[in-house]
Amino acid sequence: MSRKKSERTTFVRGNARLDQLLARPDIAAGVAEVEAEAREMDRVYAENLAMIRRAGDLTQVEVAERLGVGQAVVSRLERRSDMLLSTLADYLHATGAEHPRIVAILNGMEVELDLDQFREPRSA
Repeated sequence: MSRKKSERTTFVRGNARLDQLLARPDIAAGVAEVEAEAREMDRVYAENLAMIRRAGDLTQVEVAERLGVGQAVVSRLERRSDMLLSTLADYLHATGAEHPRIVAILNGMEVELDLDQFREPRSA
């Protein structure tokens, strides 16, 4: 179907459209819920990395020394919501983890990804 000239839609800038949508209580509540869930996932993620370090009975300073970085870098790593697999692999090895892997279940079957393949090569 084609639109008649009288049925043209008016262009609304992205930010104005977002403001219109967020003015609706149902949409604003949904957005707030998604944002809260994302914050909680970020917190759990950071907590889990720190828990791995603590399970190795290590401080951030000790992990930093093993990685060849400062303690502040380890602190930031533990709070990051996203990182490269090579960074994660190096962090896990620095905490004493052996053969770290990521396991996903796809169609009822476990698929394992060995993180050792992503480690950054170390110079001698």
